[in-house]
Amino acid sequence: MNTALQRLLQPRHIAVIGGSEAAEVIRQCERIGFAGPIWPVNPKRAELAGRACFARIADLPAAPDAVFIAVPPLATVQAVAELAALGAGGAVCYAAGFAEAGGQGQMLHEQLLAAAGEMALIGPNCYGLLNYLDGAALWPDVHGGNTLERGVALITQSGNIGLNLTMQQRSLPLAYLISLGNSAQLGVPELIRALLQDLRISAIGLHLEGLRDVPAFAAAAGAALARKIPIVVLKTGRSAAGARATLSHTGSLAGSDTLYDALFQRCGVARVDTLAELLETLKFLHSVGSLAEPSLASLSCSGGEASLIADLAEPLGLEFPALSATQRTELHEQ
Repeated sequence: MNTALQRLLQPRHIAVIGGSEAAEVIRQCERIGFAGPIWPVNPKRAELAGRACFARIADLPAAPDAVFIAVPPLATVQAVAELAALGAGGAVCYAAGFAEAGGQGQMLHEQLLAAAGEMALIGPNCYGLLNYLDGAALWPDVHGGNTLERGVALITQSGNIGLNLTMQQRSLPLAYLISLGNSAQLGVPELIRALLQDLRISAIGLHLEGLRDVPAFAAAAGAALARKIPIVVLKTGRSAAGARATLSHTGSLAGSDTLYDALFQRCGVARVDTLAELLETLKFLHSVGSLAEPSLASLSCSGGEASLIADLAEPLGLEFPALSATQRTELHEQ
């Protein structure tokens, strides 16, 4: 894993820059048990969420592994430049008003990338990340997850979809939630590769509006196949209206849906159509892993339900192998 990105995803210490959103990050880290130091930076306040503020980034006691930046766009660029000079690992850039806004926003986008240097960046125009394995919540809002030891990772290009997914009540063990926003520097392929290095991840779920680097995505998906970590994707922007909404939201191009279908099939990525299907498919893969072949067994106390399951399975190419003589004998003896 890229060292800077590893520091951002699995931080030993966290800095927060800003006001109310930065204070909320502190509270959410405390809620899920982050054990390392958290350093607020705000020149106009004495404390944030009960912690003493540093007036300047240069005053921090060490280069933080991860930083949540919640200040306006120009101030974000300046903060990133100072953090990069200090040797920080990476930052979540919360502010909107960059490339997705056009005009001056595109110039700020380019300045942000130049300022970051070797530092890892998530965003801008994003909620951030939740690492429930290590208790790190670079996230300025409520969320529904709790710490655990192993689970699935979700990468989303919509912060609100990500927030809603943390509130799921489907018994899906959620290990990471990462909201990418504009993906100015780091995109889906880089995050997939980083997550593959964490042996606590059982499967990866994606909410995609579009892909900017298809070869990089295909290579990352191939790496996941080699590691036997399944990927499930919910791709929006099928309709013309959905594609237009995608472009105005994060600046992503939705592209041809037929081509995306072909890409996912070639890369061994499962595609689903709803958030419920995304969660249930990930839960299945976390529990039992990928199937070696398209065959199932179904147990039911109802003939009607058995017929319904068979009808649902057939269009998906799933088969129900006949019971062997040994299996029949064992069942009769029960």
